[in-house]
Amino acid sequence: MPDTLLSDILVLDLSRVLAGPYCTMLLADYGADVIKVEEPGSGDGTRAWGPPWVGDESAYFFSANRNKRSITVDLKTDAGRALVCELAARADVVIENFKVGGAAKLGLDYATLAALNPRLVYCSITGYGQTGPYRERAGYDFIIQAQGGIMSITGPEEGEPYKVGVAIADITAGLFATTAILAALHERERSGRGQYIDVALLDAQVAWLANVAHNYLATGEPPARYGNAHPSIVPYETFATADGRIAVGMGTDGQYRKFCVAAGRPDLAEDERFRTNAGRVEHRGVLIPLLRELFQARSSADWLEMLAALGVPAGPINDVAAALEDPHVQARRMVQRVEHATEGTIQVLGPVAKFSRTPATVRSAPPPLGHHTDAVLRDVLGYDTAQIAKLRAAKII
Repeated sequence: MPDTLLSDILVLDLSRVLAGPYCTMLLADYGADVIKVEEPGSGDGTRAWGPPWVGDESAYFFSANRNKRSITVDLKTDAGRALVCELAARADVVIENFKVGGAAKLGLDYATLAALNPRLVYCSITGYGQTGPYRERAGYDFIIQAQGGIMSITGPEEGEPYKVGVAIADITAGLFATTAILAALHERERSGRGQYIDVALLDAQVAWLANVAHNYLATGEPPARYGNAHPSIVPYETFATADGRIAVGMGTDGQYRKFCVAAGRPDLAEDERFRTNAGRVEHRGVLIPLLRELFQARSSADWLEMLAALGVPAGPINDVAAALEDPHVQARRMVQRVEHATEGTIQVLGPVAKFSRTPATVRSAPPPLGHHTDAVLRDVLGYDTAQIAKLRAAKII
């Protein structure tokens, strides 16, 4: 196998559910050795979040745990915590998502582990962070989406706010945690020291508001919901065709003019109200009904072919099956096959970033609970068969 980006990095993953595991999965895609520490018997709670199932495991668990090794350790015991401390002393990164103060109660907090390993990069992911008035609250993605503003701008103009269909606060927090960890590892090369990283789902959700937040900061006016339309670009929404619906985005005046000419309505490009994007935004109430009538005159396939030829961004509105089976998605290897320890060949999503020399890879399927306990204790800590058997007999592992 080619060299990987993080082949020399050992990650100790004490997290569960989605934000933390998603972060460690990305690090594992880049080649890090990720050891997922789970509770004996039950493991990460998402293993039971089904149906649907892949064998005895939930599809949900499979979404965030490829390329990892699973060990089971009872953290309620002194011996179990001591074992994790041994691993942390050899690790480059520790990630946890206990409630605020939870790691300290177990003696697995940054201060304790950094005393054993000053080069350790330690990341805590919580709902609200380690500071602030909400720090001790539990944070679920749905609640964070509501509280963090994204639901207020998602959904139809008239109607209730909608959450995003994927747990985007968790996913985004995992992405921010990944970039922060990589930055800290880079800085460690200069300083020789690790550091503590505090990532909050609410912070990640607020940051994800991006241009919408800055629209408010610039004007003082709370943004409204626009359904599938865009507050600052027109036309940029879905349109019904003769046989379906497509998504169209004309981000420049040039794209809009080319579309109008090719569609047989050059007058819509020359109309003073619509010549610039600012004018189209101001007069969207007049323009959009005209465009809706225009799009209904041809099939989706006809429009998509014409818009592609013009260089105007447009696409079909795929369901998940169509998206995953799209020939471009397949060509980009975003769906890959890998062998599972008990279920044979399974399909998983592939890494997003494509590297020229050190590719991110899918090397192994999400692991069965505790599948690598013996190997990790033997290979990482140097335990012999008798020591491992003693821990197992005592139900530490």
